[in-house]
Amino acid sequence: MNLTLPAWTARVNWLAWPVVILLVQLILFPAPVGVILDGLILGLITALVALGMWLIYRSNRVINFATAEFGFLPGVVAMLLIVETGWAWWQGFTVGLLMAGLLGLFTEFVIIRRFFDAPRLVLTVATIGVANLFGVIAIFIPAWWDTRLENQRLEPPVDWVLDVGAVRFNGNDLMVVIIAPLAIIAVGVLLRFTRLGVAIRAASELPRRAMLLGIPVKGLQSVVWTIFGMLAFLALFLRIGVFGTPVAGDLGLIFLLRGLAALTIGRFVHLPTIMASSMTIGILQQGVAWNTDGQEAQQVIGAVIGIIVVLSLLLRRDRGLRSAQDGASWQNVGESRPVHAAFRRLPLVRVSRVVAVLGAAYFLLWWVPYGDVIKIQDVHRIAIIFTFTMLFLSLGVLTGWAGQLSLGQLGFFAVGGVVAGKLSIDYNVDYSLALLAGGLAGAASSLIVGVPAIRLRGAYLAVATLVFSIAISGYFLNPQFFDWVLRPTDRVPRNPVLGIVDWNSTRASYFVALVVTCIVIIGVEAIRRSRTGRILVALRDNEDGTEAYGISAVRARLTAFAISGFIAAVAGGVSVHHNQFFEPDNPGFNLGIFIGAVLGGLGTAAGAALGALYFNGTFFWFREDWVLWTSAAGILIILWLAPAGLHGLWQTVRDMFLRWYGARRGLSDADLAEDLLDPDLLEPDLLEETAP
Repeated sequence: MNLTLPAWTARVNWLAWPVVILLVQLILFPAPVGVILDGLILGLITALVALGMWLIYRSNRVINFATAEFGFLPGVVAMLLIVETGWAWWQGFTVGLLMAGLLGLFTEFVIIRRFFDAPRLVLTVATIGVANLFGVIAIFIPAWWDTRLENQRLEPPVDWVLDVGAVRFNGNDLMVVIIAPLAIIAVGVLLRFTRLGVAIRAASELPRRAMLLGIPVKGLQSVVWTIFGMLAFLALFLRIGVFGTPVAGDLGLIFLLRGLAALTIGRFVHLPTIMASSMTIGILQQGVAWNTDGQEAQQVIGAVIGIIVVLSLLLRRDRGLRSAQDGASWQNVGESRPVHAAFRRLPLVRVSRVVAVLGAAYFLLWWVPYGDVIKIQDVHRIAIIFTFTMLFLSLGVLTGWAGQLSLGQLGFFAVGGVVAGKLSIDYNVDYSLALLAGGLAGAASSLIVGVPAIRLRGAYLAVATLVFSIAISGYFLNPQFFDWVLRPTDRVPRNPVLGIVDWNSTRASYFVALVVTCIVIIGVEAIRRSRTGRILVALRDNEDGTEAYGISAVRARLTAFAISGFIAAVAGGVSVHHNQFFEPDNPGFNLGIFIGAVLGGLGTAAGAALGALYFNGTFFWFREDWVLWTSAAGILIILWLAPAGLHGLWQTVRDMFLRWYGARRGLSDADLAEDLLDPDLLEPDLLEETAP
């Protein structure tokens, strides 16, 4: 018996976490049979989403955070063909399915292939940009039928009704039960028993080696994206029938979280575990909804699923976590390239640097706060851009320097805002002390994430930080559940700075935000030039080699988390006092923060400022229809032109001009070669100040 027990447990081990999820539902959130069956239907839709995410991850090693949205465009077309044109359900379904496959093929051939060798950070943002683009197009499509997109359900394709307790099922539910399992089985058979499936699996494991063996890797990826598009459509179209149309393409963060949770529990690899977890997560969600007030159900569901995901990660063995690490593939270029000394000696360059400094000072200190062109509301908005600059800079420290993929900065931002605002309201604490306390609280909360992050990398760490932010923003810092949390109606006072500086006016608040941002930037630049900053970058580039010098990787990562959390929390404290209220942000906003930071350029203050300006400026000063396009086509255009972000693009243009100007001034290659050992262009020795 003892000899056969390990083999028996190995065969059923993949069911452990699905069973745990089901037990959580049965014990903590019991529900009638009808609700459980309704959850099973939701789980089948979730399984389609998780399967699509699994395919893309296996093929491109990227988390597609917009899987369901890819099906939105063909889903809307199919729905309008049925509702407005009068087509039969099956006709609209067939047209939408074919359209979804073509969109998947188009996406891979035109967009994804362009980023084949790009860092995974860039490719992740590109997939979100494509999804946003399809979503924007889908919003305008109803105008072709002279109608508008509304939350509505499709009429069932078959006349079938079943009442189970208080829950009624109809033909739309029946279609989910029939179509979803068939689609899942079809994909499984394709990958397991066909030559095409074997080639796809081989190409996904070692794409470079597969290309050397003559396997058409890029062509196989086109097939994968075609299948993925169809799965995304099935999930969206079946959801429309059961739950209604997602207006404006907003499928909800919980819709994404369910698929992402199932993918994580299955270690991004084991498909049976992913499918079983999808089913039980759907049941759990409906059980939570049955036992929770309707307005609070989404927040409770997010917190419960987040806790389960974190526990599943922490209780895994290290060996099981390596399949989704791929740490190096998630890095991005985020280093500033200083100007060569030979160029710095040129008169035009020396003058331009002085002019740039004086111009920036004039713009920020006079033209913005006192100029006739800038309105007072725009002064307020620019101060908000300063807070986002700090937030993006915190992500640059953690992801750009240390290579730790984080999607939870908004959680640290919220912690700092609540603590600083609470101290100002209840205890009348000086503003500077409130910011310091909020920053320390953010650093402490980041260490809570950082400790388990010692064992996590890449995709796993991204999921862990995302669910942390969802739980923090949606539940633990939500006044609906905890009375001590600030409410949107609570007015946060602007207590004097150091007891003497009154800053209650909008202009004074602008200057305070500017000063705090400058202090943070100066501090971050000092850290980057210190031994701590050099160690973080060295660990990102070569962890094993860095540890060979006696550097503690654990201590360095925890330091990166603490610094990043402190900066994000300080930004949250500035934001709460500047706006004078606290309101929990949509946790889905984390993806927007991630996009903005990557577009600006991770790891530099200039990149953070450019990302914040693009991220907020489009909402502040563009028309609503233009905002939609900048969040879609604008993302793809920037990534296409500047994979290293706007700051990287600026440096490329700057260097091209300097080479041209230097050639006109008589600088030769030999002159530039003499400056190859310029101290400003070299990374200081890691072993300087050898005390760890």
